[in-house]
Amino acid sequence: MFAVHCLDYADALPRRLANYDAHKAHLAQGQVKTVISGPLVAGDGETMIGSLFVFSAEKIEDVRAFNAADPFNAANVWQSVSINPFLMRVDNRS
Repeated sequence: MFAVHCLDYADALPRRLANYDAHKAHLAQGQVKTVISGPLVAGDGETMIGSLFVFSAEKIEDVRAFNAADPFNAANVWQSVSINPFLMRVDNRS
């Protein structure tokens, strides 16, 4: 698995909202499996400032390519993207 942490440009919110449906469609296409995902929010609990994903994939290159093809990248939503291998030790979702 891989954790992907993305932080938005300060002025990205309008671009994020305009590309949200395309972003969701990209995640649903399944080149890599999305385990969990959602927006990172500011201290007010509402203002979106980034994204967090956990993907299941064979290789980090697959995750990099999938992330690079995300419409949020084309729209310059994310200022920084960090992709790291992730070892899930605890899963309390069930």
